[in-house]
Amino acid sequence: MERRLSGGPIAAAREERPKAEVPAEERVAEPAPWPTEADEAAFRAGEQPAADPVAAVREERALPPLDELVARVPAEVRLALDNLFRAKFTAVRRVSPQQLKH
Repeated sequence: MERRLSGGPIAAAREERPKAEVPAEERVAEPAPWPTEADEAAFRAGEQPAADPVAAVREERALPPLDELVARVPAEVRLALDNLFRAKFTAVRRVSPQQLKH
């Protein structure tokens, strides 16, 4: 009965194996501490919005006609869009970068 409770020869073999040490170069370093509110405020104070020199030119330029833009899309892609999604190109619209980030 005691042999059954002790786990038998398999458990004894497990206990006899030495535990392997992890080499120092393979050890995981402690994670960096999370920044405090003061650290975050100091970081954000140094930020400056990036100027977009092309934005003014982009706004002044007229939008190309729909047919011209559709012609830029490869025929295989247009066919796949039509077959898979029944997608049709209907209009040309200017989209701001802020709308794309959402």
